[in-house]
Amino acid sequence: MDRRRVLGLAGGLAAAGAMPHLAVAQQRGVPAAADIVVRSFPINAFMPSDNGKTRFGQLEFRGGLELQSDHAAFGGFSSIRMDAAGQRLTAISDKGQWLTAHVDTEGAKLSGLSQARMAPILGPNGRPLASTGNWDTESLWIEGGTAWIGVERTHRIFRFDTFGRDGLNARGAPIPVPMGNNRLPSNRGIEALGILPRPSPLAGTLLAVSERGLNASGDIRAFLIGRGDPAEVFVKRTNDFDVTDLAFLPNGDLLLLERWFSAWRGVAFRIRRIDLAAIRAGATVDGPIVMSADMTGQIDNMEGLATHRNAEGETILTVVSDNNFSFLQRTLLLQFAWKG
Repeated sequence: MDRRRVLGLAGGLAAAGAMPHLAVAQQRGVPAAADIVVRSFPINAFMPSDNGKTRFGQLEFRGGLELQSDHAAFGGFSSIRMDAAGQRLTAISDKGQWLTAHVDTEGAKLSGLSQARMAPILGPNGRPLASTGNWDTESLWIEGGTAWIGVERTHRIFRFDTFGRDGLNARGAPIPVPMGNNRLPSNRGIEALGILPRPSPLAGTLLAVSERGLNASGDIRAFLIGRGDPAEVFVKRTNDFDVTDLAFLPNGDLLLLERWFSAWRGVAFRIRRIDLAAIRAGATVDGPIVMSADMTGQIDNMEGLATHRNAEGETILTVVSDNNFSFLQRTLLLQFAWKG
């Protein structure tokens, strides 16, 4: 990527730390849910310098899209979830907006998004979360008709019990977040949410991972919420990577999406695999890197990760980027098949 795009990306990531007044101002008089048109431009090679290469670590590139829309709220997508068949996606932006869409494919490759809708994320009184100061919505989990959304700067988690019934009209209620005596950094708060699956003895517990809330050892703080007394778990931080999202493999192992950023060299991302059995109160977890990429590949500020099983039984990873609402950045939707 050329120097102009690197500097633009640096500016976008820096500006993301100074958006509260802008975001709140834009949310005054927020419109209701709206149908939107999303334009899609195919990405057929993940590594432009080697068009034939498809294997990257334990993942196989299956295709991607650059997404654009004229809707004013489109962009800034910080977390994503796919339905069980990978036919519909739900994403949230870091300005307090939902995106839902049907995922169109041609064969095994992404071809576009249709039936797309955006709407403000609503709080318990029906007002948009963004209008109450909870605009920096960074993390999303959906399970069993319930959705959870984490707000980074205010360190809050909202639970949407009627999401399965009401969809974008569901209202979220805050739940306690056990941060202890040490507050999380303002712009390094809760960045990833997930319900621990079986066979973990903590199955059903909500795992909330911060982006870069560090303990005394320099490792990333995370929280176990919802079963018994709240507890902390820690993610080993290496090579200055920060957590941006999570997902689970069919066997329950945790996948962590992580990002590295330099104002001069741009961004990189990696995906790390964590043994589900290692996740327990007080533990510091680590695991192997299953895939990594820098700006020699088709990446941007990659922030959202989801998994699903396709009709052939393969596990597909979907990764989305947050363009920081910058014209120098892109909204990318990439898919990989798990080959680990």
